[in-house]
Amino acid sequence: MKISGLLTSAGINIGLCVLFLSLYSVLRKQPANVRVYFGRRIAQEHNRLREAFILERFVPSTGWIVKALQCTEEEILAAAGLDAVVFNRILVFSIRIFSLAALLCVFGILPLNYFGQDIHHVRIPSESLDIFTIGNVEVRSRWLWVHCVALYIISGVACILLYLEYKHIARLRLRHLTCAMPNPSHFTVLVRGIPKATKESCSNAVDDFFTKYHASSYLFHQVVYKVGKVQKIMTGAKRAYKKFKHFTDATVDQSCKAISYRCCLCGASSNSFQLLPTGLEQNQGKSDLQDSSFKLDDQECAAAFVYFRTRYAALVASEILQTSNPMKWVTDLAPEPDDVYWSNLWLPYKQLWIRRIATLLGSIVFMFLFLIPVTFIQGLSQLEQLQQKLPFLKGILEKRYMSQLVTGYLPSVILQIFLYTVAPIMILFSTLEGPISHSERKRSACCKVLYFTVWNVFFVNVLSGTVISQLNVLSSPKDIPVQLAKAIPGQATFFITYVLTSGWASLSSEVMQLFGLIWNFLRKYILRMREDTEFVPSFPYHTEVPKVMLFGLLGFTCSVLAPLILPFLLVYFFLGYVVYRNQLLNVYRTRYDTGGLYWPIAHNTVIFSLVLTQIICLGVFGLKESPVAAGFTVPLIILTLLFNQYCRNRLLPLFKTSPAQDLIDMDREDERSGRMDEIHRRLHSAYCQFHDSEDVSLEKIQIVGRDEDQGCSSGKSNGKETCEEEPKVELSHPTLNGLPVSRLRHAVRSITFLVRLQKRGLSE
Repeated sequence: MKISGLLTSAGINIGLCVLFLSLYSVLRKQPANVRVYFGRRIAQEHNRLREAFILERFVPSTGWIVKALQCTEEEILAAAGLDAVVFNRILVFSIRIFSLAALLCVFGILPLNYFGQDIHHVRIPSESLDIFTIGNVEVRSRWLWVHCVALYIISGVACILLYLEYKHIARLRLRHLTCAMPNPSHFTVLVRGIPKATKESCSNAVDDFFTKYHASSYLFHQVVYKVGKVQKIMTGAKRAYKKFKHFTDATVDQSCKAISYRCCLCGASSNSFQLLPTGLEQNQGKSDLQDSSFKLDDQECAAAFVYFRTRYAALVASEILQTSNPMKWVTDLAPEPDDVYWSNLWLPYKQLWIRRIATLLGSIVFMFLFLIPVTFIQGLSQLEQLQQKLPFLKGILEKRYMSQLVTGYLPSVILQIFLYTVAPIMILFSTLEGPISHSERKRSACCKVLYFTVWNVFFVNVLSGTVISQLNVLSSPKDIPVQLAKAIPGQATFFITYVLTSGWASLSSEVMQLFGLIWNFLRKYILRMREDTEFVPSFPYHTEVPKVMLFGLLGFTCSVLAPLILPFLLVYFFLGYVVYRNQLLNVYRTRYDTGGLYWPIAHNTVIFSLVLTQIICLGVFGLKESPVAAGFTVPLIILTLLFNQYCRNRLLPLFKTSPAQDLIDMDREDERSGRMDEIHRRLHSAYCQFHDSEDVSLEKIQIVGRDEDQGCSSGKSNGKETCEEEPKVELSHPTLNGLPVSRLRHAVRSITFLVRLQKRGLSE
């Protein structure tokens, strides 16, 4: 690819970014889109939204960028949790290390690569991008030691920054554990693999076992029931019938009119909801059913939540082996109540290992099936072979702008479209594995998406060429560094265009929230559905963390070999830092938190990227016949692996379990202050399996109508209705707090009065 093709791709993506960011700065100010762009904030404030005509609503602005940059880490922690802080620190680390790499490599290594051979250079737009890579450096060049020194500096600074970030996040995790409100999950253990006896129930077996072996710390337990969605609906209907079956003398007014809705497309009305006769008098005898037929017929599962008196007792019970059979009485610390994935608690523990193997095989098969679109995409980047395979495209591809579009923009766009199918499939595989929490499922999907993207976007594109013709590389692993050293400088052009398309353009579409915007329009103006303030999406860590880490891998591997990618990566990380902070503060809602467990994934990926970069550089120095540079690279690989082992021993255990010292101190503080009894009482209602079938209190029922007739009506059990007038609090738009309606009206009236005076000739 030539520089002109790269500039074409950059121009298209820059235009899309400017367009999307400008549209976002306007659309976010419209009251109709406030649920899309301020979902997290609006979900916490149930006031009415003021829809005032303000000129500022239709003018693009950069105020949201300033607010995102001014936000502190404490505000992000309070608004979105520790996982959001970890994601923000990943971006900060990337900005710091690649800023250094860009200064070092663009101004130090790029000129050496460009003038690496004594050849005649043409104009810059007509130059091939291979001229700017290490492939243009002559064999046995005396300047290769500069590349080795740059590799040492980048690796050393990256390790130092990694260690500082690791310590900072570990400190935040400990503070999150000790300073948080009493968490029911700290006192609760999930027990699976409970052996079933023929004579006694599962509940009695759990009570007998923990009373016998954990008598001093055991509090009580709660058995998990196998209940499907249909069974939940039936349970709710049965409980509702129990409440209202005593009102047999009630009559229904049959004169009520059917509810009709007018279609906004054709204007016709539809009586879709009609009131049917009840026939209570005819079915009065049938309603006298026995209460025993409406009892819950739920089946007990071989799982239960066991509650302990102290946090330390729960930690000990979750860590030790309960019996000599590891497949029975398996204990783990319970996830937070909002994080429990109830459907997977019903799965037998003995079948989980089979599910993990099946999902692993399914993921591998899917990875190899994805080679088909990758092969096609690589064919687009090589015009010569594409014209040989498809001769009818020869006339079209000979046009200058068409060739630049096909080679510079189209391959990365097609790859990005295919990659949109990866995350849902990996979420499905992670669900089938049987995780006990939503956060564990999303974290497992994050690892799968990361492995998938690294394999297909990096290794397959590097090793394949135009067709999968070099699979014989896999038969000789010792030649892999040499093959990577030969291929990466040539594939750097594709990686640059991939950063432009999958990085810049995806960030602009992320801040625009295209799918949410379209759905909001369909729901409000086509389907005429009432707004749901509770439905706010959560941040997609399983797609965004792998994307950031993949760009980090591309940055490390290409920094010394093809430094031209670094400025484009820096723009991505700076833009992502602003966009993601804005989204975490305003759009996404945090329902559950892993406590910073995404950082070990990021740390391991950075170490893998560093070691891979060093191995590739070792192969490049060998190809260039520079024994000094190659010899100095080997100790760098060993030092990086030793640093990783030190972090695994020093900091990683803090992310696997909780320190007993801190838990004991928290238990003693609660007992000293008298809060322990209150905590034990709250545990009874902490893990509620049937949220949608709980008994609903008949008192203080609030009737919600339309905005114009939404007063306050509350019904009491004696049948009397009272209506208290509540002050209507108008909520100004989050982006227009400085322009209230009253001031605008006063300004308009003052201007009108002055105009009238001028017309009458009374003004000077």
